[in-house]
Amino acid sequence: MSKKKPNHKVTQRKQPRANKKIGKAPGTVTYLGFREGQKSKVIIIDYDDSAFQVHQTDDVEKILDFKNTPSTSWINVVGLSDEAYIETLGKAFELNPLIIEDAVNTSQRPKIDEYEDYLFCVLKMIYLDANNELVSEHVAFVLMEKTVIVFQELQEDVFNGLRERIQTKSGRIRSRGADYLFFALLDAIIDNYFVVLENINAKIELLEEEVYDNPKPETARKIQDLKKEVLRVRRRIFPVKELINRLIDTENPLITKDTKLFLKDLMDHCLEINESLQIYREMSMSLLEMYMSNVSNKMNEVMKVLTIMASIFIPLTFIAGIYGMNFSYMPELQWKYGYFVVWGVMLTLFIAMLIFFKKKRWL
Repeated sequence: MSKKKPNHKVTQRKQPRANKKIGKAPGTVTYLGFREGQKSKVIIIDYDDSAFQVHQTDDVEKILDFKNTPSTSWINVVGLSDEAYIETLGKAFELNPLIIEDAVNTSQRPKIDEYEDYLFCVLKMIYLDANNELVSEHVAFVLMEKTVIVFQELQEDVFNGLRERIQTKSGRIRSRGADYLFFALLDAIIDNYFVVLENINAKIELLEEEVYDNPKPETARKIQDLKKEVLRVRRRIFPVKELINRLIDTENPLITKDTKLFLKDLMDHCLEINESLQIYREMSMSLLEMYMSNVSNKMNEVMKVLTIMASIFIPLTFIAGIYGMNFSYMPELQWKYGYFVVWGVMLTLFIAMLIFFKKKRWL
């Protein structure tokens, strides 16, 4: 009968993509993500206080027409691997080539750049999908006087609530300008950071219970995976505070004073998020120490029981060893009640040692 081979899960490591940029001139549009093969799709939401329209087109000239409309236009570019199209679109809007390069550079750290006619910022959109799995998506914004261009990798995002508010004319967004739309997009992303942090907190609490109640070898792997997840999330979220602070302090006329008031509230959220991230980072690191401590305590309990059992049987083994020696002249061997007396002595010792260990609370 053939033995089944153990089924080990093999984790395939993603190959580094930074070498795709080696040797290329600055400003060269090079997508560094892993979501390749998607043709870019452009969805435009054009609105003002009295009208609302949704358009979908890949015609760059038609898209460019929305830049000069008196209404506010949200130009949503989905799919960043279509490098030629992204570059053509950037040239049509007269964007700096370095901006287009950063818009598709998925390894770019969150940042903000100010230009004469527009603002550019890039950050990570982190959310939970339908399977409660963590999704990290590269997203870039270009804020103009009447237009906000959004570059994102996937169709799925965190902006559905915002789209519904615009469509149903809920809240103040339809009566505000492009800078408020820009704030609302950032707000939607940062609000979802709280959802991600709640999920991390729930994982930490479950692992704490597992560590205390029933630590297993796979528990250590779960803790290590959690530590990596917390560090990944922290690396993507932590710099956002600096980005929001730059927007508050900027004197660029594209950001009005009224919108800066809302950005200050966003800054408070960022401070709270960063504090939570620091706490979760420390908690995740302490989980492994707790696991090792509990495993060590359980091992000590086992060793304690074995030591007590050995201590009990050592004198009994000593007595049995003496009377197991093959000497001819051992008076007790010829005694009629010798066997029963030895058993009595051994049982008395056994019971006496049990009582002693119980009084010492070693059992």
